[in-house]
Amino acid sequence: MLLPACCGWLAALQPAHATVFELASPDAVLLGREERVLTVDEDTLYDIAQRYSLGSEEVVRVNPGIDPWLPRAGRNIVIPGERILPSGPHEGIVINLPEHRLYYYPKPVAGRPVRVYTYPISIGKMDWSTPLGKTRIQDKREKPSWTPPESVRQEHIANGEPPLPAVVPPGPDNPLGAYAMRLALPGSYLIHSTNNPLAVGMAVTHGCIRMYPDDIAQLFPMVAVGTPVYLVNEPVKIAWVDGELLLEAHPPVDAQGQTVEPDLTVFEGLLQQALGDSVVAIHWDLARAELARARGMPAVVGLAALAPPEAAAVQP
Repeated sequence: MLLPACCGWLAALQPAHATVFELASPDAVLLGREERVLTVDEDTLYDIAQRYSLGSEEVVRVNPGIDPWLPRAGRNIVIPGERILPSGPHEGIVINLPEHRLYYYPKPVAGRPVRVYTYPISIGKMDWSTPLGKTRIQDKREKPSWTPPESVRQEHIANGEPPLPAVVPPGPDNPLGAYAMRLALPGSYLIHSTNNPLAVGMAVTHGCIRMYPDDIAQLFPMVAVGTPVYLVNEPVKIAWVDGELLLEAHPPVDAQGQTVEPDLTVFEGLLQQALGDSVVAIHWDLARAELARARGMPAVVGLAALAPPEAAAVQP
């Protein structure tokens, strides 16, 4: 399994450190841990999300019934810090769109533990969908200027907003923030900072990947030009830990990058596909409940079966 690089109280004081995890073995797939924190008078759930490097929506989702703007002091808030790594390559940058999360895998150093960095992100919305597939970091800019595309300029005009300038210089009005890394994709797709941290974890961008300012300040110097980037769509993830089957489900995103309610039949099919030929005894009521809730937290839904494959209870 994976051990967090720092304990819970230190993560609250130094949120950037809460993004770093060390793998006890190269094939480990589970990291972090669930935590609890008590609110104080001035807290909002959005403040807590940024403090723990979590997306706004993922904190609100796992704390139902709590007003995100006025949670009141002394409320016991769930911090969903445990997660399963996406399947596929564990190199470079992996961005799982339904999870609204970026994973960075530095190149291993001989004699040192393998590390993983993970951060919440915003993705494209509506007809500004973020494309899937493998690409790479094409270039990097500190204190970038922003040249609004003509389509975005026209959108502002159509919405009755003031016209955008031809170029927005670095500064507090620049939506790219202090750092930007361009992807080698047609169009203008960036991983960048933001001047609106509240929106991190939501589908609110024009196809770009937006990060908290502190998070990208940590990531930017570690990532070299040419680093591979994988954009994936994996709402259902599984992991085997000590003979137990863990399931983690996230609300899916549609072709436009918008979060939608999960289709249970589709999700069951994704779970079956992820299991493959695994010999497993599944508690299907628990599995269906987790798939329907899509709360983004790993839960035990089955056990490794000792019976031969033909006897395994993998069908609902």
